[in-house]
Amino acid sequence: MAVIVVGGAGRGAGKTALVCGLMRALPEIEWTAVKVTTHKHDGAAPIWEETTPGEASDTARYLAAGARRALLVRAEEGELGATVEQILQEDSLRAGGIPSGIIFESNSILRVMRPDVCLRAASSPWTGMKQSYDLVLDYADAAVELAGHDHIIEAEKITFRLASLERVSPVMQEWVREKLGSKD
Repeated sequence: MAVIVVGGAGRGAGKTALVCGLMRALPEIEWTAVKVTTHKHDGAAPIWEETTPGEASDTARYLAAGARRALLVRAEEGELGATVEQILQEDSLRAGGIPSGIIFESNSILRVMRPDVCLRAASSPWTGMKQSYDLVLDYADAAVELAGHDHIIEAEKITFRLASLERVSPVMQEWVREKLGSKD
């Protein structure tokens, strides 16, 4: 099973757009897309599943982009590990020989797991830096930014510059597939 994490500094960084772009770019994988929030939600179920594709919410956008399942996880920091383990176990039990994957939109998930690929969405000025952003800075394999055209900047960590985060370039597709290796 392939596991990707997309994180960012805060609202407006392009995390959801990038998650959708990755799923469209890798249609050979049956994706479960998971948005994680560590804010307390009294009475809310820790895992909620979206069933209607569209533009009304991030999870609806996941389904519209091709996710097999779209989940919203509400868990405080101390509860996140058990909730993530439950999702990973459920996904690994699927049969049928079709490659599966989980893509998490979250910074804090990096406290409880290491993905096959971790990407840092950095496409706009941030309205407030999340404390968990340091995790993404530490563990990201590459950054992804908006630019006038698709190109790549090779440095200690690669930066993919895309004309649209919802359309992953062929070079980035190849790089992600290589990083996932035999996981897909």
